Amino acid sequence: MFNVAFTEVLMGTLAIILLVAAVIDVRTFTIANGLNIAVALLGFVYWWAVGLPLWPSGAIQLGMAVGVFGLLSIAFFIGQMGGGDVKLAGALTLWFAPPEVVRFLVVMSIAGGVLTVMLLILHKVRRKASQPEIPYGVAIAIGGLFILAQRFLNQFS
Repeated sequence: MFNVAFTEVLMGTLAIILLVAAVIDVRTFTIANGLNIAVALLGFVYWWAVGLPLWPSGAIQLGMAVGVFGLLSIAFFIGQMGGGDVKLAGALTLWFAPPEVVRFLVVMSIAGGVLTVMLLILHKVRRKASQPEIPYGVAIAIGGLFILAQRFLNQFS
């Protein structure tokens, strides 16, 4: 790492942005493009801060981000995910190496499943006939925060 303190500030900033995105998603069921752009642009600053070579590492991470965005776009097109959620997950992927992307997607999916089941139960208890909206930004934030926490808690990876 070029500058450990700066890198940690960037990761702390990302954590705050993820928390803000989750709270806003719970309240409004939207994630602002400004937050998604900030996550993406700060991802490139993070690459610079950690000294990530553009070739091949940067290209691989960019490819993973495009792949995640493309995969989740399918969920958007079939009405299972919001556009802001897709953009946030794709932008967040810029921060993670390929093994971390896989862990992120697994944790995000598990958190999304638990969140969905909880909201379906709450919806049933309240006897609402409509389908509940799922603030999937919460699951994305949990997945991202999990990976960030691993960087601090697991010093051996």
